[in-house]
Amino acid sequence: MPNRLADATSPYLLQHADNPVDWWPWSPEAFAEAGRRGVPVLLSVGYAACHWCHVMAHESFEDEGVAGYLNERFVAVKVDREERPDVDAVYMEAVQAATGQGGWPMTVFLTPDKEPFYFGTYFPPQPRHGMPSFRQVLEGVDAAWRDRREEVGEVAGRIRADLAERASVYSAGAHHPPAAADLHQALVTLSRDFDERRGGFGGAPKFPPAMVIEYLLRHHARTGSQAALEMAVRTGEAMARGGIHDQLGGGFARYAVDAEWVVPHFEKMLYDNALLLRAYLHLWRATGSPLARRVALSTADFLLRELRTPEGAFASALDADSLDEETGASAEGAYYVWEPGQLVDLLGPADAATAARLFSVTADGTFEHGTSVLQLLADPEDFDEFEAIRERLLAARAQRPAPARDDKVVAAWNGLAIAALAETGALLDRPDLVEAAERAADLLLAVHLTPDGRLLRTSRDGRAGTNAGVLEDYADTAEGFLALYAVTGEAEWLQLAGGLLDTVLKHFTDEASGALYDTADDAEELIRRPQDPTDNATPSGWTAAAGALLTYAAYTGSARHRTAAERALGIVGALAARAPRFIGWGLAVAEALLDGPREVAVVGPADDPATAALRRAALLGTAPGAVVAVGAPATGETEVPLLADRPLVGGAPAAYVCRHFACDAPTTDAAVLGERLGVAVE
Repeated sequence: MPNRLADATSPYLLQHADNPVDWWPWSPEAFAEAGRRGVPVLLSVGYAACHWCHVMAHESFEDEGVAGYLNERFVAVKVDREERPDVDAVYMEAVQAATGQGGWPMTVFLTPDKEPFYFGTYFPPQPRHGMPSFRQVLEGVDAAWRDRREEVGEVAGRIRADLAERASVYSAGAHHPPAAADLHQALVTLSRDFDERRGGFGGAPKFPPAMVIEYLLRHHARTGSQAALEMAVRTGEAMARGGIHDQLGGGFARYAVDAEWVVPHFEKMLYDNALLLRAYLHLWRATGSPLARRVALSTADFLLRELRTPEGAFASALDADSLDEETGASAEGAYYVWEPGQLVDLLGPADAATAARLFSVTADGTFEHGTSVLQLLADPEDFDEFEAIRERLLAARAQRPAPARDDKVVAAWNGLAIAALAETGALLDRPDLVEAAERAADLLLAVHLTPDGRLLRTSRDGRAGTNAGVLEDYADTAEGFLALYAVTGEAEWLQLAGGLLDTVLKHFTDEASGALYDTADDAEELIRRPQDPTDNATPSGWTAAAGALLTYAAYTGSARHRTAAERALGIVGALAARAPRFIGWGLAVAEALLDGPREVAVVGPADDPATAALRRAALLGTAPGAVVAVGAPATGETEVPLLADRPLVGGAPAAYVCRHFACDAPTTDAAVLGERLGVAVE
């Protein structure tokens, strides 16, 4: 019999709908049931593309004996961290504080009042490597709950108090945005962590630092720092040539398990690919790199080919695991890796030798069981030959059992994809990408935006989930709409972004400090209200909101929105020197603030080639966070204040470059406009 997860919209929860564990979704009813029975709650948090979540599910949650014990002595609650990032954030903080590490699956035991008292991540079915088995953990927690209830309550109370104390730190931060010296110090700190030989920051495992790359490019544009540009370029090239980059189909895996970007953890996430698409586009814009351009386009094509849903939005992820055709068992990376003999069988000896050399496929292999993850350590001498081989390998790979897809739609991650696709389509002459961005935005409006202007976080098959949007949903969706306005000139996108940001100011902002919370003031009450300005795999909601507020203020002249952005950026100055790797998007937004950001108004008839030339020059500008508005000349009130009272010059289309709505002399020359905005490529 399916359990209570059978009606979920989350593919992760649905994966557990037929477990013998009597799972509950996160709900007041689950905790009421625990209180009625007088038993603790097992909270298990994961996500659909999580390899070790699948392992623990198979080993323990599908085991009848374990499930029977669990059902008798606990209320079991299963949470998709991607649907409920607030629940995940609060309890992950407790796990990390208690154990010094975190990860998924996350296993937490709670009182019926939602207070945590015992923590862990993956537990094996039998004791090994110093870890107790999951059954032993259950028995130990049950014994403590029955025999030492008062002690358990004291532990839970201390943990709750500690979490509340940690939360107060952010609200007490500085209210002033970082100065140029803070951003320089961030660069100095990053240079100490930079891996000069292999690119990226730190050692293994290595995660793609998309937000830090954006900061480095903006810092270079503002200051001319060659060190910043070199770190961005070296990291971008190393990732693009390594195994973390899918050399056949485009797109990037979640992270590399080694320091050289060779062996990835093979899951492919929408948010990583949206962020990296934009990062490589901006690398190309700053340098003209053909490699960066190819990677941007192949990543965009991957999004459309493998993650776009029938409704026009973008699915969350592809699994790391898929069926191995030889063994018939599920295995990590089986879809992506190759052996030399497979190349010979498919391509013949001559082309197989070429492919093995190009993609570093060896007899010893770079992955498990003599298989190799494809790399492209140098550009091919003959691109036509390379493309022919790549297409044959891609077609053959498509016949393998494909990884499962988590096809829920997350508002925030679609916002990131909308921004990236819109910009890429405009700059690289791919109108289909702009159209894809618009279609995804339309889905968010139709399914995720409620009549009272609030966002729902997820949907699936065009059906909205029940979970309220969190700060990153509002901020990243606004970012996507603002990018769409810059590219299309349709003022509706600017107005919609403004509505979302007004909700941020009303429901997510601490008026006294300017700090931002991850959940709205009317959201479900947890043991504390989550709040974190640091980046994880995506920009923090806090700094993403600061960026969108700053951009909106530049279009509209709204002092209220600009002041909110400046106050939100106060935390960046405090973290810039200490932890720049984890505040990259905040640093990027601060670079835009120091530069103005510049406001570019292009006025002229939409069908005039001179208007198009000025618009393209404006979009190609590297000035940090520059905003671009394009439209017909307007007098008096207009939907876009930046365009107000900007006439043609001598009857010709013209561009005005402004800061705080004070403008330089207009120009009708696209080359002159490009010089003013730092255009590096054409």
